Amino acid sequence: MADSVAEHREHSARKRARCAVLTASDSRTPDTDTAGDAIAVALETAGHVVAERALVPDEPSRIAEQLDAWLAEEEIQVICTTGGTGISHRDTTIEVVTARLDKTLDGFGEIFRYLSWEEVGSAAMLSRAVGGLAGNALVFAMPGSPNAVRLAMDQLIIPELPHLLWERQR
Repeated sequence: MADSVAEHREHSARKRARCAVLTASDSRTPDTDTAGDAIAVALETAGHVVAERALVPDEPSRIAEQLDAWLAEEEIQVICTTGGTGISHRDTTIEVVTARLDKTLDGFGEIFRYLSWEEVGSAAMLSRAVGGLAGNALVFAMPGSPNAVRLAMDQLIIPELPHLLWERQR
């Protein structure tokens, strides 16, 4: 099994993606969007291209409109969202993203919460992070905390993104 994982990673190591970053927030501005910045920096540092970026209010129709526009663009291979993942009435990103997923990556949310547990304890259960495939694009919804975003990007998404890109084409 280890050989299989190593072979997959070696085969897909050069895969680079065109990405979009969406921040859902009622309080952030382009100047204060530190979580969106963290996503963009992580992607670009890993050699991916952040082709699109948007900040929308935490309203289902606005989140859906932006996601649908990007999902209609064949060039966008990865969409990372931040914000709107809590349990307040205004937090609707998970519902909007989940409605668009054809296949879920349950392990993303599960492992994210496990890793979060090590940092924030029982507050990790409040995270509704989710990932999956919507059409031909990989979509990851993360909390609005820059620390949470860095954890998800550095420990989960960036290490597996080339392999995920390869798998989605098969």
